[in-house]
Amino acid sequence: MTSERAHQPELSVMIPCRNNERTMGRVLDSVKGIASQLVVVDSGSTDATMDLVNACRDWCEVVLIQTHWRGFVRTKQLALAACSRDYTLWLDSDEPVSEELAGSIHSAIERGVAAARVNRMIEYKGRLLTHAWQPEHRLRLVKTELVRAGRARFAGVDPHDYLEVDRGINVPLLDGVLVHDSFESFSEHLSNQLRLARASADALYDAGERSSAWRLMTSPPGAFLKQLILKRSFRDGYAGWLAAATSATHAMCKHMMLFERRHMKD
Repeated sequence: MTSERAHQPELSVMIPCRNNERTMGRVLDSVKGIASQLVVVDSGSTDATMDLVNACRDWCEVVLIQTHWRGFVRTKQLALAACSRDYTLWLDSDEPVSEELAGSIHSAIERGVAAARVNRMIEYKGRLLTHAWQPEHRLRLVKTELVRAGRARFAGVDPHDYLEVDRGINVPLLDGVLVHDSFESFSEHLSNQLRLARASADALYDAGERSSAWRLMTSPPGAFLKQLILKRSFRDGYAGWLAAATSATHAMCKHMMLFERRHMKD
C-alpha cells in the first residue's frame, strides 16, 4: 500500500535592495533555514550586495530582478508578484529575522495561516530599542494565493508603503522580533529621515495634501513628545532621546517642504 506524501508548504522571501552590503548578508543568513526561494529586486547596486545574493544559489532558488527605482510601493509590488512559493515573506534589506521569529514563521506556515504580522524593533549598536517606535506591528507573511487572487497587495503613499490583505482575513501576531538594523549612528538616521521626509512631502503634495504654519509649529514637538512620553522612549536611555529628536526632525522637514511647495505655487 502506498500513500502520497503531503505537500510541505514552501516560503518565498522578497527583498528590495540597493547597495546594502553592510546588512544584506545578515538578512540572508537569517532566512537560510526557512526559505526555498529568494526574490530580490535590485535598483542598481554597485557594491558587493549582488555577490551576497548570488552566493545564496547554493541553498535556494534566486530570482533576481534588476531594474530602475520605481518608488516604494511599485518596487515592492513588483517583487511580490514574482514570488511563486506557497507563502511570501517580505523583508527589507536591513531586516534580519530573529531565531524566535524564524521558528514562529515556520510554525505559522505549518498551521496554514492566511497571513501574519510581526513586531519590528530598531537595533542600535547591538541593542534593541524596546520603547522607541514601539509597538511596530507589520503585516509581513501572506499566502501567495491571496496575491494571485487580488486579495493581498502593497498600498500606501511613498515612502510609507505597507502590505495589506482584504478585510475578514485573520492576521495573527507572531512571536519573535523582526530586527531593523537600519543605521549605525543617529547622525546617519537623521540623514535618512531627511531623505524620507522629502519623499513623503513629494507624495503627499501630489496627492493634494498641504501644510500650514500651525502644523509646522505643532507637528515637530508633537512627534517628539509622542516618542518620549507616550512611547516612553526615555527608558531606552540616551538613544531614546535621540529617537524622539529624529522623529521631530522628520515631522519638521516634511511640513517645511510641504509649506514651501504650497507657497511656491501661489
